[in-house]
Amino acid sequence: MNHNTPVPPLSPRPLRHLSEVQRRVVTAGRLRATGVSVAEATEQCRPGGPWQQILPGVFLLRPGPPTSEERLHAVLMYAAREQSAGVPTQPGAEDPHRPVYAEAMITGLAALTLHGFSSTPPLLSLDRIDVLVPRMRRLRTTGGVRIVRTSALPAAEQVTGLPVAPVPRALADAVTELTDAGAVRRLLTEAVRGGHCEPAAVVRELNNAKLLSRPHVVDAVDSLLAEGRAIAEDRLYRMVAEYGLPDPVWNVDLRLPGGPHLGGLDAYWPEQAVAVELDTRAPRQDEDALWSEYARKREHLERLGITVVHITPRKLREAMEQQATVVRTALMAAGDRDPAAYVVVLPR
Repeated sequence: MNHNTPVPPLSPRPLRHLSEVQRRVVTAGRLRATGVSVAEATEQCRPGGPWQQILPGVFLLRPGPPTSEERLHAVLMYAAREQSAGVPTQPGAEDPHRPVYAEAMITGLAALTLHGFSSTPPLLSLDRIDVLVPRMRRLRTTGGVRIVRTSALPAAEQVTGLPVAPVPRALADAVTELTDAGAVRRLLTEAVRGGHCEPAAVVRELNNAKLLSRPHVVDAVDSLLAEGRAIAEDRLYRMVAEYGLPDPVWNVDLRLPGGPHLGGLDAYWPEQAVAVELDTRAPRQDEDALWSEYARKREHLERLGITVVHITPRKLREAMEQQATVVRTALMAAGDRDPAAYVVVLPR
C-alpha cells in the first residue's frame, strides 16, 4: 500500500463505556487496544484524511478544528499517565463515563476560564493550554500545550468533569506568563471580588512561584490586599448587624493612659473588653515576624484583661454564623472575668 492507494476509513471497535468526546479524541495506546495500529492511524491522518493528529500520540477522529472541549481532553491525554482500565486514580474516576487523567491538570488562563473568570480569554482563543504535571515527568511543551512542572501537585478540582488546578495555583501559573500590569491586576481582583479565594492564598502561591520580585506583580498584590481587607471589613459589619450583636466601636487604637500604644483593632466592645482583629496577613517572606507581632499584641492585651478574637477573611466568608457565635460567647463571658485594665480608645 502506498499514499496513492485509497484507504477506507477505520473505525475503532466500539468504546461504549467512554464519553462522546473520548470517542473522538483518543491516544495511540487506546487505538492499539481497539485494534488500530499506529501505522493505520497515521495513514488516516494523511492530508484530506478523516482523522488528524493534534498532539504527539493523540488523535482526533474527525476532520476540522477541534472544539475547546476536545482541545482540553487532548492536552490531558498528552500529559497524563496512561492508566489501565478499571484502575481509578482520582475521586469520581469510578464513573466509567469520566476520563481518568493521572498526574495532570489544567492550569493557567484555561483553568481560570473553566473556574468562571470573566477577565480571561475564551478557551478557543488561547494559543496554548497550560497543564500542570510533576517535575520528574518526561514531557515537553509542544504545539498547543505548555507543560508546567511542580514538585508537589495540588489537589485537583473537578470542573465540567476535568481535573483543574485550584484558583490560587492557576493564578500563579497565569501570572508567570503575563507582563501587562493591568491584566495581572484584573485577574487578582476578580479572584477576590468573585469569591474564588482569599488574598492570602493568592499571595502564598505567588510567593512560592517567586513572582513577588516583579514590580508589576507587587503593585497588583498591594491592590489585592487592600481589596481583600475592604471586603473582609464589610463582612464583619454584616456579621454584627445580621446576627444581632451589640454595636462595637470600629477601627480604633488602644493606649494605656499616659503610656504606650497597644495596637489597632477592627472592632472593640469597651464595656465587655472584647476585641476583634481581622487576620489579613499576607504570607510573604516576613510572615514569621508579622505573626510574632500579632502574638505579642494579643498576649499584651490579654494580660490587661482584654479578650481578643482573631477572625480570618475565609472564616467570615464560609462560616459567618459560627464566628458570630464565638464573638457573642466572648461578650457573654465578660461578666465572669475580672475587670480589665482601663485603656484609652482612640479613632484609628
